[in-house]
Amino acid sequence: MRSKGYLSRNNVLSVVLAYHRQTMPELPELTVVREVLERRVSGRRLTSAALVQPGAAIVVRDLTGAGFETGLLGATAGAMRRRGKHLILEFATYGNPPLYLIINPKLTGRLQLAGPGEKRMAKTCFVLGLDDGAELRYVDQKLMGQAYLSPLPPERASIPDFAGLGPEPFDVTFEQFVAILKPFRGEIKGVLTRGEAVAGIGNAYADEILWAARIHPYRKRSALTAEEYRRLYDGMRATLAEATEKVRAEMGEKIHLKPRDFMNVHMRGGEACPRCGGPIAEISANQRITNFCRQCQPGGLFKGM
Repeated sequence: MRSKGYLSRNNVLSVVLAYHRQTMPELPELTVVREVLERRVSGRRLTSAALVQPGAAIVVRDLTGAGFETGLLGATAGAMRRRGKHLILEFATYGNPPLYLIINPKLTGRLQLAGPGEKRMAKTCFVLGLDDGAELRYVDQKLMGQAYLSPLPPERASIPDFAGLGPEPFDVTFEQFVAILKPFRGEIKGVLTRGEAVAGIGNAYADEILWAARIHPYRKRSALTAEEYRRLYDGMRATLAEATEKVRAEMGEKIHLKPRDFMNVHMRGGEACPRCGGPIAEISANQRITNFCRQCQPGGLFKGM
């Protein structure tokens, strides 16, 4: 007889798939979040700065030595930046050098702008009170994200996954893009999602970019033709630009949301391809779900892919 705590193979698979279906914020979402922060938070003075346990102990790292609350209380929010899948919030402190709050939300982290007295979401990790009565909160359902309070900008601090970031997708010419990708080996989707190649692209938008470029996600990077490189470059820029516009329209100032209803193939396994009508494939491998159209994106590594 199986114990109550026993998980069957099917149950384990369901848990794994549910985990993989979490939506990591990528370049389009974080670009819009940065814009909202710039409008709503920049220039505001922090009237409070509170860590919320137990999540803060896992997510927040204080590199100042002064303490999260002590360091930020009374500070004024300045520039808001995005670099890859990181957000960088700069704070001016009276009589001291600026502080930097560097957030890598990873899979389930998100910021939330909340009104006075609004109930906190579960797994809130820290709360910054603003002088207009609003609160900026960080919420992370899986507590996988990282938030570093640093006396140095991230380019000079020891922030994991930051120093090795590649260029931003809109900062490279076609020729530079090709030169950047060529040293990387393996499947093209895996190359696109490596932050060292191009910053800001994750699992979801890699699927969308490759669909736009009509390239199979498991095609080897080394096998790409000159024409495919051009389609990939154009598809990357068009997909990210269009997605940013759609996220901007759908998200508004609800920055804790991750609108993805507009996607063509990602998380649409079994549905009809919007371009050719064929079924959208779904493969779970390498701890990620990949969606693509076998008719529009032919040429996998193995027969049947």
